[in-house]
Formats: sequence, C-alpha cells, structure tokens
Amino acid sequence: MRRGTFVRWGVPIAAAAVIGAAIGAGPVIAAVSGEPVLPERSAQQLLADAVAATSKSQGIAPMSGTVQQTASLGLPALPQTGGGGATSPLSLLSGSHEVKVWYGGENKMRVAMPTQLNETNLIVNGDQAWYWDSATNTATKLTIKAGTGQKPVTPTPQPTDLTPQAAAERLLTEVDEHTDVRVINTAEVAGRPAYQLVLAPKAEGSLVQEVRIALDGETYVPLQVQLFAKGSAEPAYQVGFTQVTFTPPAAENFTFTPPAGAKVEEATLGENGVGEKAEQRAEHAADVANGAKFVGEGWARVAVVPFKLSDLQAQATQGSEDGGNAAAMLDTVLKSATPVSGTWGSGKLIKTKLVTALLTDDGRLLVGAVTPEEITKAAGTK
Repeated sequence: MRRGTFVRWGVPIAAAAVIGAAIGAGPVIAAVSGEPVLPERSAQQLLADAVAATSKSQGIAPMSGTVQQTASLGLPALPQTGGGGATSPLSLLSGSHEVKVWYGGENKMRVAMPTQLNETNLIVNGDQAWYWDSATNTATKLTIKAGTGQKPVTPTPQPTDLTPQAAAERLLTEVDEHTDVRVINTAEVAGRPAYQLVLAPKAEGSLVQEVRIALDGETYVPLQVQLFAKGSAEPAYQVGFTQVTFTPPAAENFTFTPPAGAKVEEATLGENGVGEKAEQRAEHAADVANGAKFVGEGWARVAVVPFKLSDLQAQATQGSEDGGNAAAMLDTVLKSATPVSGTWGSGKLIKTKLVTALLTDDGRLLVGAVTPEEITKAAGTK
C-alpha cells in the first residue's frame, strides 16, 4: 500500500481510534426551521452536558451519520491535490469535505472519506482493523498502537478534527476564567432539536468572536461546531452532522473482506502515521513539543517553537507520493506572507481569519488565534 497515503492521513485515520471514544460528525448545512422547544437548561448545565458527552470515559451510544467540514479562513487559493486518492490535510484548510462514520462501540467503528472519484475506508472491529484505498485497489491489515498525544498550540480546531466531537472536545478545554459562556436560541441540526452553547473569548487580542456548539437535545452529543472570526457574519470554520441516527449500525458495516484482485499488505498504525517514517515524525514532534513555550493565557495564548523554514519545506516533500502538491501548497501560503520587523527582529507574517503565524529570521515560529499585534508582542518576549 502507498506509504504516502498513510503518512498524509496518519493523524485523521488514527484520530478515528479516538472517535471510538469521542465520535461525532459534519458541519452545518442543516436546515433550521423555527426554534424547537426543549427543556430549559442553563449555560453551566449545558457546559457540563457537553463535557460529559465528549468525555472518553463516558463512551458514546452507537450511531452513524454523515459529517461535513467547511473552512473559509481567507487563505489564498491552494493548489488541488492530484491522483484522485485521499486528500491532503492541507486541502482541509479550504472548501467543503465529507466524512461518513459508523460507531458500534469502543472497538467497533468505520470511517469513510470519499473523494471525487474514489474512497478510503478505515474499519475497526475488535482486534481486526483494515484500511481500504479504492484508488490503488489496496487493502492493508492494520496493527494499531497508541502514539503520543500533543497539546494543541491554538484554541481552535485543527484541519484533521473531522468530527464535531473532536472539535468540541478541543474547544471545551479552553473554557475557564478567560471565556464567557451563554445559551442562545435552540436550533435544528441534521433534523434534530439542539441547544446552542456559545463560548466567547474575553481577550481583546483574540481573532475569535465566538464559538457555537450545537448539542443534541436528547443525548447532548455535539452535532455541530461553528467558529466565527471577529468582523465576519458567516462561520470561518464549521463541522457538523448533515445526517445522523443514534441507533446501532448494521453488523456488516464493520466487516471487511479484500475484494478479489486487491493488493493486500500489512502495516502498523500510530497517531503520527505508519512505519519507520511515522516513528521519525513522532520523534520530531516530541522534540518540537519539548522545545515549545507559551506566551499569554487562554484564547490569547501564543505558541513559540524552534523553527527552520528549510525543515518545513523538506517535510512537505517527504513521505508522500504527492509531495509536490504539499510543497506547492506550502509555497502558496508562504507567498502570501508579509515581511515584518520590530525590536524583536524580522520575519514573515501569515494571517488568516482565525490564526496568525510569524516565521522569524532568528529561527522561531509563533502561532496563535490572535491578532498580528499580539503575535509581534509575543515575539519580543524572551
């Protein structure tokens, strides 16, 4: 099987193992007809409900559904990936993407990622796991091992948070004295009545205006997450169910037999990819995490990590057969950067609706869901 496909999708596929303990699904695009009547609940009650529903210890009731993720971050148009196979995580930074999920229990799940012409599937059933790539007619029998988790560097969902559950879990960790929490009108998402919990950063320097988490009126499972940037009437990022059913999926959804003529391989899957390259990536990620520091608090937190542009460019082209596309995407983003300087030195600033990044000439990367002013201020903090 194409190792590049795994390296490219290592995080979202391995995150599927987490979906077994925190599953959800796709973005808005759900009809809202009036305001469904639900029992009154306070913001604190709903916050507790949401935390419980995304808790890995609680477990989630069997379900299936279709998730849609939409991003409009204000990035320059990114080149399209080629080959018709699985999409690169970089491509999730713009446009809409669909994922289908089936969850039958902690060790019984399936995630399908359709593309324009093909489809990839991850099927986990007890101690059996398969990854199917129709583009290459390859079925890979997987051994799944746990990887090392990483603290998110910004209080916003990552492109590979493919479900509302994963996105909501990340955001709920930011609810503290730096966040205002309130409840607004109820809504209908994927045909189900839902409460709407709103998280609003108190920090003036945050790019986030508010986050809306739609919670199922019966199960309190997050059905939709929307992030609104300051000054924008439409969500800059959203992920939520377009269709969902809270009933046990049919058993055949979790069985897989390689089709006749398919190439069959074996691989070990961790959170950072597969095989030797995955271990190298995990070691590099650990080194970066150990060298990171944070400036500021809550939604105005800025991560500062050692950085070399040459290393980033090398990673964009390694371990993937479409490395040229990844490198082209990176090049497109870098071309949109603005040269900046100050008492802290000089560098290149990249700004989207929700995240600002600063690549300094002295070898640092600063990232945060903050304004450029906050980023450059953090750059001057030693």
